[in-house]
Amino acid sequence: MGQQKNAKSQVRNFVLIWTLVTLMMGACTFAAIYSAYGLLIEGEQIGDTVNNRDAGIVNVSINNAVATRAFPTRSSVAVAAAPQQVQVDQVEGEGLVEADAALLLPTSTPSSNNDTETEADAVDQDDVIADIAEGFEAQVATQQAQAEAATQSEPTPLPVNNTDFQLGIQVQSTFDSDANLWLGEVEKLGMDWIKMQVRWEIIEPQPGEYVWDAVDRGINAAAERDIKVLASVVTAPDWAREPGVDLSQHGPPADPQVFADFIAQLLERHPGKIHAVEVWNEQNLDREWTSVRGIVPADYVDMLRVSYQTIKDIDPGIVVISGALSPTGVDNRVTVWNDFAHLEAMIAAGMLNYTDCVGAHHNGINVSPNVTWDQVPNDPTATFRGPFDNPHPSWSFRSTLIGYDFRIKQAGGDQKLCVTEFGWASTEDLGAPPRAGFEFASDNSLAEQAEWTIDAINFMQESDFVQIATLWNLNYGPLAGWNPDNDNVAYSIIGNNWNFRPVYSELQAWTDENS
Repeated sequence: MGQQKNAKSQVRNFVLIWTLVTLMMGACTFAAIYSAYGLLIEGEQIGDTVNNRDAGIVNVSINNAVATRAFPTRSSVAVAAAPQQVQVDQVEGEGLVEADAALLLPTSTPSSNNDTETEADAVDQDDVIADIAEGFEAQVATQQAQAEAATQSEPTPLPVNNTDFQLGIQVQSTFDSDANLWLGEVEKLGMDWIKMQVRWEIIEPQPGEYVWDAVDRGINAAAERDIKVLASVVTAPDWAREPGVDLSQHGPPADPQVFADFIAQLLERHPGKIHAVEVWNEQNLDREWTSVRGIVPADYVDMLRVSYQTIKDIDPGIVVISGALSPTGVDNRVTVWNDFAHLEAMIAAGMLNYTDCVGAHHNGINVSPNVTWDQVPNDPTATFRGPFDNPHPSWSFRSTLIGYDFRIKQAGGDQKLCVTEFGWASTEDLGAPPRAGFEFASDNSLAEQAEWTIDAINFMQESDFVQIATLWNLNYGPLAGWNPDNDNVAYSIIGNNWNFRPVYSELQAWTDENS
């Protein structure tokens, strides 16, 4: 009987011990699985700490894990002792590590009484590791895709928002000229912009009747080459002028809205292809602004206001440029206004409310752009004596631009200058003197033309108050048959008999260096 009780007691104890061992094995198995998937979640959190993929730097700490294999693509791994920790110090930028080694599960503890684990209790560590690595890499790949998408979705800055210095050149396209020929040269020069003169009187000779051929060719050729277009819109047709006005000289329309309507036709015909509009040209001269009221700066501002509003309604990204003034030391207020005085009067009439960029011109005369008007050294060989015998700011490229910028800032404006014409004339290769009034062109050699053009560009870039500068000009020489009586020919960088003047190669070198 005692032996039976002892046997029963032994059986009961064995069952109790076996039950306890089974429970312990189950608990260990559950803990192992829970730990593995906890690390998977931790791996996803670690992915949130991955920064600076391009630099290839990542810091990851994984606690309570034992590294038994090396990371295949990492640069270095430091394995600490207790507590067990792996630090990934650097990951190659092309792809993140397969985070298997650091995420291994803890090894299971053998059971007592030399019992072995059953297949149901064993943990397939390789599968769990692969899952963890896959989740980690998926998280990082998602972050990388989001970063790349954000970069690709950044819009191209609107022309009006790009106030960095940009360089262009005046190009004229005529009814019988090949715009692709001229724009091919602009492309070789590496220019960002071209300026085109859009003569309203030629394009709309009668109300509602348009002749767009030359303008279309130039604008479309520029668009094909991704060159921005600055359209300078000038010269009202006779039918739009004021009653009783002298039609032998250019001047404004009777109704500013009619001029703005023409600009609207131009922009709507070429949506997205015109990036800046200059509203008129040299309105401080009566030969450009002949009106029954005379030269009145406030009248110009009224036309600018209507044009600005019309342009912005069509495309707010277009740069609206006020008409550039002609530098002059004369101020009789009948046939000519001094440009500084006219600018001040336009500002007083509210001009800065209706322009993104203030237009400016300067043809350089026979003075280097490196000197101000009161520091011009005497040149005893010069045939044109104005800058030397009658000092005035209008003779100096540098002084004129500085003077404009000063007046804008003094009035509280933040607009930069758009120098829609600048350059130095030379008749050295034309075989004849220039026409009357342009004698200074015979004082400038082709070497000086090249040197001073680059000096002027460097000054404008370094000054940080010029937004767009367009050189005068590319192609008036061949268009006019290099006739020196045409005052535009002496500025052309395509010289006599299609020989490129030295300024051409100097411009190429400048754009190559600054691109």
